[in-house]
Amino acid sequence: MKKFILSLLATLAMATSAFASSGGIAWDKFPADKLNDMAALQNGAKLFVNYCLNCHSAAYMRYNRMRDIGLTEEQIKGNLMFATDKVGDLMKVSLDARQAKEWFGATPPDLTVIARSRADGSKGSGADYLYTYLRTFYRDPAKATGWNNLVFPSVGMPHVLWELQGQRVAKFEEEKDPHDAAKVTHVFKGFEQVTPGKLDAAGYDSAVGDLVAYLQWMGEPVQKQRVRLGVAVLIFLGLFTFIAWRLNAAYWKDIK
Repeated sequence: MKKFILSLLATLAMATSAFASSGGIAWDKFPADKLNDMAALQNGAKLFVNYCLNCHSAAYMRYNRMRDIGLTEEQIKGNLMFATDKVGDLMKVSLDARQAKEWFGATPPDLTVIARSRADGSKGSGADYLYTYLRTFYRDPAKATGWNNLVFPSVGMPHVLWELQGQRVAKFEEEKDPHDAAKVTHVFKGFEQVTPGKLDAAGYDSAVGDLVAYLQWMGEPVQKQRVRLGVAVLIFLGLFTFIAWRLNAAYWKDIK
């Protein structure tokens, strides 16, 4: 069995290039109800500082802003701050950008607005992208990190959540082009679990949903307030339009 898995993994580099040229996979739908779940957002914040903030910064977000998701300053200081002791500091990392580029092939991007920047009108929102991306890592010994990804083939980022999800390999099958017999594509057929993780499949999906919810919230912490304000403005404009219409009718009544 082990030899079979290693043989399968050795072909994935070739499969990845063909898969990427076909446009990749469809994005799964992010569970948007988590954006209104404070417990989910708090768990997402914990996952973010433990697994993401080692390499990725959130340089436009301050730690104390997490009070908006129900955390106290004591909770933030005691559980979520590892690189600074001031709760008003920005969420930066000490990783040197040059070293990061040398190790990973590119500087890890800032994640403050990553959920907003990854949106694709033809596939889904940025949250959908991140939710799918973090759930489609698989083992690939042909890559420097030992990992590959279906959404982002040949990505330089390793699977930082692998202890939670476990290790998987991706299964591909060759299919001939009906219009060109010499052309062969590799079609993704599913994952095979190699080693278990700390969470089962449902638990891991839920944890990723929490993390993506936090990333989505972090990109616009005042989104709920903006929506409420927008609704209030529309109601005001509706009432004002009605009043203006009745005043106009009263003004022109005697002239007609």
